[in-house]
Amino acid sequence: MGAKLPADEINYAAALLRNGKLVAFPTETVYGLGANALDAAAVARIFEAKGRPNTSPVIVHVCDYDMVKQVATAWPDAAQKLTDKFWPGPLTLVLPKAPAVPDIVTAGLPTVGVRMPAHPVALALIRTAQVPVAAPSANRFTQLSPTTAEHVRQGLGDRVDYILDAGPCEVGIESTVLSLAGENPVLLRPGGISRQQIEEVLGTVGWSGVTLGGAHPSPGMHPRHYSPRTPVVLVERGQVPDSGAGAYLQISHPPMSAVTQVVTMPKTAAGYAASLYRVLHELDEHGYDWIAAETPTDVVEWEAVLDRLRRAASFPT
Repeated sequence: MGAKLPADEINYAAALLRNGKLVAFPTETVYGLGANALDAAAVARIFEAKGRPNTSPVIVHVCDYDMVKQVATAWPDAAQKLTDKFWPGPLTLVLPKAPAVPDIVTAGLPTVGVRMPAHPVALALIRTAQVPVAAPSANRFTQLSPTTAEHVRQGLGDRVDYILDAGPCEVGIESTVLSLAGENPVLLRPGGISRQQIEEVLGTVGWSGVTLGGAHPSPGMHPRHYSPRTPVVLVERGQVPDSGAGAYLQISHPPMSAVTQVVTMPKTAAGYAASLYRVLHELDEHGYDWIAAETPTDVVEWEAVLDRLRRAASFPT
């Protein structure tokens, strides 16, 4: 999965991380903006670069289970069952945090989100740096997540010290976030692993949606998120806006009014997710008045895609 990079490039990026710098790197989901998770000053640079509020925690990426022990103090049976099946992969587990993790990583909460990415470059970077890596998506806060290195360059410019370019990301949307910090598992953010897949392992899990105030228990819980500059509207059965120039993301139903550009999207949830941010980045360059997206069927399989589309279409709050 993903292109391999020369060892000297990985070594250089790892040295930057150890010295408090910011490195953008690919994962199977999206590109992350990484810093040494145990260095509060370095993590603060992530928040500054992204314009991210300190109420939004960042996920800590690890390369092995020994590194998990550096950042989390508990490892319930549910965590072992899930990671046996889904790690490395697009699943983040929220667990009680270790004292070594600075409060800025967790928005002051006593829990930390931990993930082992399924990308050879990400794993090589973390392993070489020998530190857990705090990394939200490598974009300005609430804007479209990057699925290529060029998206990172366009969005962050010189706010990042180095970018590891290993081509496009395969999953295309962020990881699923599941809290195991309480008595029962709670889904905080749908993502690359579906609720159905998790429930096949654990049984029924709870759900927590938008957080309006205070520290968020997970990234991606702001009402508006994953948004292009162009306004996004969700429509049913091709009922696109009847004024202005726009683009339409079509699954099954053609537009009922004139549209400047029609993009036929994949009919599977995984295929749609892998294409979504790339397509929105491309359409954002055209200066359209709107981007209309046909609303997918509201079933578990499409839960993560619907979450991204709904937040992209939210008005600023």
